[in-house]
Amino acid sequence: MGDRPYTLLSCGMSIDGYLDTASERRLVLSNSADLDRVDSVRAGCDAILVGAGTVRTDNPRLLVRSPARRRDRVARGLPPTPLKVTLTRRARLDPGARFFTTGDEEKLVYCPTDAVAEARHRLGEVATVVDGGRPVDLEHLGEDLGTRGVRRLMVEGGGTVLTQFLTGDLADELHLVVAPFFVGDSRARRLVGDGCFPWNPDRRAQLADVRRIGDVVLLRYALSSRFETD
Repeated sequence: MGDRPYTLLSCGMSIDGYLDTASERRLVLSNSADLDRVDSVRAGCDAILVGAGTVRTDNPRLLVRSPARRRDRVARGLPPTPLKVTLTRRARLDPGARFFTTGDEEKLVYCPTDAVAEARHRLGEVATVVDGGRPVDLEHLGEDLGTRGVRRLMVEGGGTVLTQFLTGDLADELHLVVAPFFVGDSRARRLVGDGCFPWNPDRRAQLADVRRIGDVVLLRYALSSRFETD
């Protein structure tokens, strides 16, 4: 197996730690300047990963939006935008979702061994389905991505996936954007769920940078010895 890619987690939350509201209306946590920053980070990665819930709820395209950044990637012998990765427990994904239908880059779906046949039946024409184990093993997933040439992985959520990467101590860097408002509804999704995290009152995460971007704040944390400074 290959080495695990350098793994960067990117997410936003309200002041009180929520990713979204309890309603169907999507919560906008960022602003145009920060979205451009995220686009720049995407352009520097080999793959972008989100959970199946994010694919269903947000219907993201996960593309590098800037034409100049796409041209730069092509000039360096890369596809215009990184390959797209998701993981699912039951393969309940719509092959017509924008995750699958936008962009010419490869799409990978990791699922448990028991769901591989169903996933290939539903998604085999729009993505490569990979047996991720029983259940999906994120360490194995990272090593498999390494064999596919992925050296830098960007994880964009949602909360379940972020929790899994963090509790598994499989992240090297965290970009956390804090939006200037409260949600105040315990029915909404929080940044992470319950779990045993490597960073706690006895082992604080290292704050590497703080940056004001318009009305939001970017907190950049170093989560491993592999952390890369700018």
